[in-house]
Amino acid sequence: MLVLLACLVGAALLWKAPRPASADGYVRYTVDVRRQDLRLYWQDDRQQPLRSIANLRNWLEGQGQRLVFATNAGMYKANNVPQGLFIQNGRVLNPLDTTRGAGNFYLKPNGVFYTTSDGQAQVCSTEQFRYSRRIRYATQSGPLLLLHGRMHPAFRRGAANLNVRNGVGVLPNGQVVFAMSRQKVSLYEFADYFRRLGCRNALYLDGFVSRTYLPAKGWVQTDGDFGVLVGVTEPMR
Repeated sequence: MLVLLACLVGAALLWKAPRPASADGYVRYTVDVRRQDLRLYWQDDRQQPLRSIANLRNWLEGQGQRLVFATNAGMYKANNVPQGLFIQNGRVLNPLDTTRGAGNFYLKPNGVFYTTSDGQAQVCSTEQFRYSRRIRYATQSGPLLLLHGRMHPAFRRGAANLNVRNGVGVLPNGQVVFAMSRQKVSLYEFADYFRRLGCRNALYLDGFVSRTYLPAKGWVQTDGDFGVLVGVTEPMR
């Protein structure tokens, strides 16, 4: 019994929990879109949805690319079809959704996150979005967390609707920050987090299904069953 207890204690000492990606309760990753390769993904070469971060990672490795960061990048419908706008490599694969409906996606104002061919990144409202040949990648989601520094009018401090959440914001220097809460938070708390980071515009991506892959910070989640994914890669050496 004493030997077994010693073994269990030794194993507990050797085991290390995943290191938190940040000390503030969020997994956070900041991207310089002018220097790093940030792309949105949906399907593989056979036009089949990639669905999970593990599938994305394996598919990219087959192309000589190492996945540095990934997270789910918007809501989706049946068969993993993106809900709302999806642009990949300048091609519109799913149109902008300007209709009304129920759920977070339709909590107006909703919005679009996009990057351009000259290394710019933006979050804007769906009403403000304009198609352009300069747009390289885009995903639509909702609600907007912040617009011009103002929090979505439907959010309330102390709200009881708590969930794990992930989203994207743009910093004043043009860099993009992705964040996922490690605990359940309200939309108000989540929006306030992006505001405290310095973002003026930020977009909610999804809720309890959210996953993030950030091995450099000890956070590795590779499961999930998604539509659009965002990934940052670098060439494998």
